[in-house]
Amino acid sequence: MKTPDNSFAYTLHDVTCLFRKHFDRRALRFDLTRAQWRALKSIRRREGLSQTELAEFLEMEPIAVGRVLDRLAAAGFVERRADPNDRRRWCLHLTAKAHDVTDDMEVLAAELRHEALAGVSQTDFEAFERVLAKIRGNLAAIESSNESTDS
Repeated sequence: MKTPDNSFAYTLHDVTCLFRKHFDRRALRFDLTRAQWRALKSIRRREGLSQTELAEFLEMEPIAVGRVLDRLAAAGFVERRADPNDRRRWCLHLTAKAHDVTDDMEVLAAELRHEALAGVSQTDFEAFERVLAKIRGNLAAIESSNESTDS
């Protein structure tokens, strides 16, 4: 098997950066930062999660997530509701306004994906997804191995 050179990670990083750049340009009309958009999308997928859970999922510090949520709440996108089972915990929920915006942003993201994948066959894309899943699994196994030796 031919060994890939060490630039594949850089190429993957460049592709990710280009996706973000093009998405950010198209999303300007929504007047949301990338952090705000990621928070909205995460809450949409897991309605009712806590601020701490959101911070863990986004791999951000809880204080930074708190500031993002404060801005989203002030703009009418997010509601913090008391958890009926734990008075110390607040559950995060999207407002109708946020659902409308996230619907529009999902369309924007789908259009960008479609443009980015122009000329890529379904077979090639499925192979690419399998390779990425394998790489992710390998890296997760390394992480698990490191965590077990650190304890």
